[in-house]
Amino acid sequence: MAPPLLQAGVRRHEVAAWAMYDFANSGYTTVVITAVFSAYFVGVVAADAPWATFVWTLALSASYALVMLSAPLVGAWADAHASKKKLLWLTTLGCVGFTALLYFAAPGALVLAVAALVISNYFFGTGENLIAAFLPELARPRALGRVSGWGWALGYFGGLVALGVCLAYIGWARARGQGATDFVPVTMLLTAGLFALASLPTLILLRERATARAEPSRKSAWSQLRHTLSHLDRLPDLKAFLVCTVLYQAGIQAVITLAAIYASQVFHFDTERTIRLVFVVNVTAALGAFLFGHVQDRIGHVRAIALTLVGWIVMVALAWAAPDERMFWVAANLAGLCMGASQSAGRAMVGLLAPPAQQAEFFGLWGLAVKLASILGPLTYGVATWLTHGDHRQALLVTGSYFVAGLWTLRHVRAARGRRAAQRFARAAA
Repeated sequence: MAPPLLQAGVRRHEVAAWAMYDFANSGYTTVVITAVFSAYFVGVVAADAPWATFVWTLALSASYALVMLSAPLVGAWADAHASKKKLLWLTTLGCVGFTALLYFAAPGALVLAVAALVISNYFFGTGENLIAAFLPELARPRALGRVSGWGWALGYFGGLVALGVCLAYIGWARARGQGATDFVPVTMLLTAGLFALASLPTLILLRERATARAEPSRKSAWSQLRHTLSHLDRLPDLKAFLVCTVLYQAGIQAVITLAAIYASQVFHFDTERTIRLVFVVNVTAALGAFLFGHVQDRIGHVRAIALTLVGWIVMVALAWAAPDERMFWVAANLAGLCMGASQSAGRAMVGLLAPPAQQAEFFGLWGLAVKLASILGPLTYGVATWLTHGDHRQALLVTGSYFVAGLWTLRHVRAARGRRAAQRFARAAA
């Protein structure tokens, strides 16, 4: 972590504390959204009702929609008040608290489970945007990729640690004859506790470097947001990249949300093999994020993202054509590498193209794009399976077209030109 890579006055331990937040919050997505609570919700809380999976996806979509609608406004308010860290405290406590509330999601407690899920996921998504907005304050433009990659890589390992702790407890509980209604609620407390503990270095050591503007009202945040959107044409490269983000993230979110379903439906993976798949893909994703961050800073942000999108297209083709699970494992590991690389590269790209004084606001727009993709991608996959009478291979191929569209849109983005436009935009707004 050479000092020239960091902004003036930024110390190494502060960058490590910033990256630690990715470690802290990844347990939430790994345990609650992907590996443990999702199946418990469908099978136990909703008692395997025909509508159970739909309610689960609807609850997630509602939380993503809330983040999508509020993220730019939250970002504008944070910029105006120099309050990114205060809001990060709030979102962290909110996600931790409502994750712990899932402990009470007993069989039949559908309303409580849905409410806690929607609110915890809302706080998680809003916190993601806020922590990302600190990145340009810590790293110089030429090091955004690798510093972002350090965070993403640490995040994937955080997900593995949280999942490992929960699985160890589940194994201990099962050995004593306990059932899912006994041990799954406890894993929610473990996940909440790990999030709270691991986020402390960030919340204590990370500094707020932004300067508050003249005391604004809540209305002025709306006015600032409307002004930014109305002048977004002055940032054509950032605008094109946000459209590109919606497209390629739609493909990524579909893969994240539905990989386990694809594995079980097409290759008949059981629970044990699915958990193994989650572990392996998290490891390769961590490697992809860490290694590719350095590559991105060397070859350029646009080329790096284009390379990851080509990798995603190859992955879709392999998974679609795989005659057996051996080729599917190859595709899954390629997906892991591309996932870590593309997620990290996208965050660094926004940091490069956003006007310096409005980082939180523009990372809010980025969060809006990602959450819109989180609704669009899985919904496209679901509609495709319905129209093809349950053909998951064809549904994957349809969803994979988002990567092609994202690659096509990316050709309009020029990083150096976009950086100059951001600086002109900042000077005009001063």
